[in-house]
Amino acid sequence: MVLEIDAAAELRAMASRMRRTALAMTLGAGPHGAHVGPSMSIIEICAVLFGRVMRLDPLNPYWDERDRFLLSKGHGALGLYTALAEIGYLSSDELRAFETPEALLSGQPAMCVEKGIEISSGSLGLGLSIGIGVALAGRKAQRRYNTYVLMGDGECNEGTVWEAAMAASHFKLDRLTAIIDANGFQSDGSCRTIMDMGSHEAKWQSFGWETKSVDGHDVEALLDAFTSPRREPNTPLAVIAATVKGKGVSFMENNIEWHHSRLSRAQYDSALQELTD
Repeated sequence: MVLEIDAAAELRAMASRMRRTALAMTLGAGPHGAHVGPSMSIIEICAVLFGRVMRLDPLNPYWDERDRFLLSKGHGALGLYTALAEIGYLSSDELRAFETPEALLSGQPAMCVEKGIEISSGSLGLGLSIGIGVALAGRKAQRRYNTYVLMGDGECNEGTVWEAAMAASHFKLDRLTAIIDANGFQSDGSCRTIMDMGSHEAKWQSFGWETKSVDGHDVEALLDAFTSPRREPNTPLAVIAATVKGKGVSFMENNIEWHHSRLSRAQYDSALQELTD
C-alpha cells in the first residue's frame, strides 16, 4: 500500500513523539531505569498499528469488536505505553508516574483493559498462546476483530512459541498476526550467539504461516504488510520486522547495555538532541 504523503508523515511524526516520550519516561524512572532499548525498536510497529491499522475506541475500551494487541515481549512496554497515550488511552500524568510507587504503569505491562493493556506480560514465550485463545474466542463468538501479538526474536528461543505456532496453523486462525521484532539482541547478548534461529521467515513458513519480511522502521512497508490482501487463505500471518535495538539514539543502537538502564540528564539531553535534529 502506498500511503498518502500526509498520512506517512503523520505516522513518522507520531513515532518521533513516541521516542521522545519514551526517553522522558526512562529519565523519570530514576534509579529504577527502564527497558529503553527493546522499546525503541518497536516504536514504528506500534505507531502503525495503533495510529492506522487497529480498530479501537478509547471511549469504549471494552468494545467487543475492538482489535486486540498483545505485547508478548513485555520489555517493550514503553513502546506500548507511548502508543496508547498518542490515541487517548493514557494521560500525560499517567506517563509521568511511570515506575513510581502505586503507579498504573510498571516496567512491564500489567493487564488493564480500560487503559488498552490487554494482558500482563514479561514472562517471555506466552503471548502467542494467549493470542490463540483470544482469536479462537472471537471466532466462537462470531466477532470480526483481529489479534496482533508482538514478540521478540530472542523470545522465539522458547519452545512454547513453536507449540503455539503449530496450533495457530492447525486451527486456521486467519485473524491472528504475529509480529517478530527482529532486532538481533536479547537481554544478555546477541541472538545469533545465544541461540541462532536461522531464517525466521523459513521457520514460520514451515509451521504453516504466511510470512512477510519488512523493514520494521518503514511505516509504509509496515502498513502494507498489515493491510495488503493475503496470499494464502485460512492461515495466520507472521510479519518479521527487521529493527534496530535502541533505534534513534546513536549510543543506544545495537548496544546491549541499553536493554535496561538508567539515563543521566546529560545522556537524556544528548539523545533528545539527536531525535529533534
